[in-house]
Amino acid sequence: MSVKRTLLASALMILTMICLNIITHSECIKLIKPFSDFPLEIGEWRGWEDRFADRVYQVLGVHDSFLGNYRNHEGNQIQLYIGYYENQCEGDLIHSPKNCMPGSGWNIIKSSSEELMIPHSKIRKVRVMNLLIEKSGQRQIVLYWFQSRGRVTASEYMQKIYLILDSITRQRTDDSFVRLIAPITNSNEKISSKYLKNFAEILIPLLQEYIPS
Repeated sequence: MSVKRTLLASALMILTMICLNIITHSECIKLIKPFSDFPLEIGEWRGWEDRFADRVYQVLGVHDSFLGNYRNHEGNQIQLYIGYYENQCEGDLIHSPKNCMPGSGWNIIKSSSEELMIPHSKIRKVRVMNLLIEKSGQRQIVLYWFQSRGRVTASEYMQKIYLILDSITRQRTDDSFVRLIAPITNSNEKISSKYLKNFAEILIPLLQEYIPS
């Protein structure tokens, strides 16, 4: 990340913290349904629930979350994490993978945004972030986005701007972070990226049943 972008990100983070500290009357918005009810069968994918260490949740500061591992009949694997914040005025802000991944030893090889088409949904076309990461010779594809208050946002900058605007105009600072990770098998990045995007296109409308618009 360039010095200019680092300074911009730092300035935006500071501005967000100042605004959220000033605005103390934003509501705590509950999930429509708790993530304890989140399905372990999504399309052709079958999954099992998992959990991070307790100290990770303390750092994240989420009010509700879901961590699951999914596999399809071809043996492809996806890890899904969803973290939901009812109110960010008194808690931590959402952590960006661009900061967390390097802190966990993963190097970000490539970063780009991807357009997804969402059929049979009010949200018909969205953009999500795509990261290629590497650690000890292993590579993974990461897709992530922010989904809340009726929006799907890929950019951390726009997510912070919307957070400030909605805290002022709607008295809402609820937010969610969604992350998908798939290993790159047989050194074929395109295959892993394709099934990860297909899963995301099914997942986004499903999340509308849980995350308030």
